[in-house]
Amino acid sequence: MEEIKAPKKRVAVVTGGASGIGWAAVQRFAKQGYCVAIADLHCDAARHQVEELGAGDHLAIGADVSSEADVIAMMRNVADTYGRIDVLVNNAGIGEQAKPTIEQSVDAFDRLLNIHLRGAFLACREAAKHMLAQRAGAIINLCSIAGLTGIPTRNAYGAAKAGIASMTRSMACEWARDGIRVNAVAPGYVATELVDTLISQGQIDVAAIERRTPMGRLARPAEVAEAILFLASDAASYVTGAVLSVDGGWHASGAA
Repeated sequence: MEEIKAPKKRVAVVTGGASGIGWAAVQRFAKQGYCVAIADLHCDAARHQVEELGAGDHLAIGADVSSEADVIAMMRNVADTYGRIDVLVNNAGIGEQAKPTIEQSVDAFDRLLNIHLRGAFLACREAAKHMLAQRAGAIINLCSIAGLTGIPTRNAYGAAKAGIASMTRSMACEWARDGIRVNAVAPGYVATELVDTLISQGQIDVAAIERRTPMGRLARPAEVAEAILFLASDAASYVTGAVLSVDGGWHASGAA
């Protein structure tokens, strides 16, 4: 691989960055002049997105975030390539098993927690090693309305996202005086490829979601990306340990 000279620009790592919210965040960071490392289980898709970005010293990395070895190698690759890590966006994830609780399998439960919660922990831990040395950095974790309230049958997903919210607060307090800020965004339903798949499988009732959401629609990935960029930016320099809802009023509403 051709060596990229260590940039003076900031460097962002986005897991699950080849699609959905992750890809929207990648595009937004690149537009702001960041060098972006797109980490994704599907390395070919990440490479395609690097090509799509065009100009800029961007990087594609194939990684399974539930694998400790993969995450360690991923962060080492980024640090070796650029000489720094300024921002980490923990976005990688999968959908819930859409079955009643008594029909859910423990293997599917464990797999979801491994990818969402274990993956976020591993990426935070490894990125923080570099950020602590820099005494600067921002981590943004993807939470969800499912981690802030109860959604029937979404046991593993809700548990993972609630864990991410709690871990966000804990790490924020641990690293606050070391120059590292840790925050999370909690989206509602977002019009991504994953949601489109769930709709086509009959697992999501869009009309019901729109009726339940005060703003009356699903979010666009770019809207969540804007919140991520804000939390990563100097404009949020005194914000840490926050879980920012980006849900069109879903969590605020007590209406049926």
